[in-house]
Amino acid sequence: MINQCDQTRLIRQTVVDALETEIPLQIVGGGSKSFYGRTPQGKILDLNAHQGIVNYHPSELVITARTGTPLSIIEKTLAEHGQMLAFEPPCFTPSTTLGGAIACGFSGARRPFTGSVRDFVLGCKMINGKAEVLSFGGEVMKNVAGYDVSRLMVGAMGTLGVLLEASLKVLPKPEVEKTQVFELSVSDALALMTELSKKSHPLSGLSFVDSLMYVRLSGTEKTVISASQKIGGDELVDEDRFWKDCNEQHSRFFQESDDLWRISVPPATPVLSLSGEWLYEWGGGQRWLKTIESRQTIFALAEKMQGHANLFRTRDRSAELFQPMPDTLKKLNRNIKAAFDPAGVFNPYRMHRDW
Repeated sequence: MINQCDQTRLIRQTVVDALETEIPLQIVGGGSKSFYGRTPQGKILDLNAHQGIVNYHPSELVITARTGTPLSIIEKTLAEHGQMLAFEPPCFTPSTTLGGAIACGFSGARRPFTGSVRDFVLGCKMINGKAEVLSFGGEVMKNVAGYDVSRLMVGAMGTLGVLLEASLKVLPKPEVEKTQVFELSVSDALALMTELSKKSHPLSGLSFVDSLMYVRLSGTEKTVISASQKIGGDELVDEDRFWKDCNEQHSRFFQESDDLWRISVPPATPVLSLSGEWLYEWGGGQRWLKTIESRQTIFALAEKMQGHANLFRTRDRSAELFQPMPDTLKKLNRNIKAAFDPAGVFNPYRMHRDW
């Protein structure tokens, strides 16, 4: 059996070989998010064998693990100590790895109330495009010396390097959770979600779909019961299944049909003038849309509303899938890519058509 030191050397050697042969690498973990972004290219670099929890300090609320570690193992380990990944990452399949969760940067319903993936990444170890093994950050929140490079890896989809390890801050699981349901129009739901967000309620989820608004409350039994009585609504019996089905995209809304868009806008943004079927999350800040509207129309409207959009699932992955960037931001992103991966060896064209 290959130990982890040898595993790291093998991964690094694969990068060295790719640089020498000028054959790009397609970084693969569990493959649960291979549908996302443009079609992967290059020789496969499989990280599934790079597994294991390196350090876990329940009293310090920190866990460090190799990026090929299945997310299910990490979540099970945390649950045994009454803790959780507070950004509530979706898995989509049982094969989802820690590296994939960080690379794609997806967060669940708790995101507006506890933070995103990026907010919980404390440090990482990686191999850059010069085949150098680098470490950034640490295992404490106070480590803020210099630019927080480790958080650049979140959402980069493996285009900056090979993630080897990551350290994450974790949080205690809430004592009690309770979901209240309201039957409302979409405009009334957006208004109520905005109003509730301004209150001191222990919110952990605000979603709207099929004329029903769902309000999840998390905390101590006393605070949750008190809040539920104040906001009213009907109690949802099978709440765990509802939130899991939404997060894992198993609910009716996410069944395959037209293109599925993910649109991020300020939560109080009014209903957008786009045809199709909608699901609202994050108090209106994240909006899922199934539609046949053109990419140009959706990108333009998202920009007008001071937001951004990306085509989350589609059969045609050849065109641009992410919100076009202004020239200054595009230049900055190109410079970052060039600094980490000057030869363009990692996941080329996964996010953009020309780099």
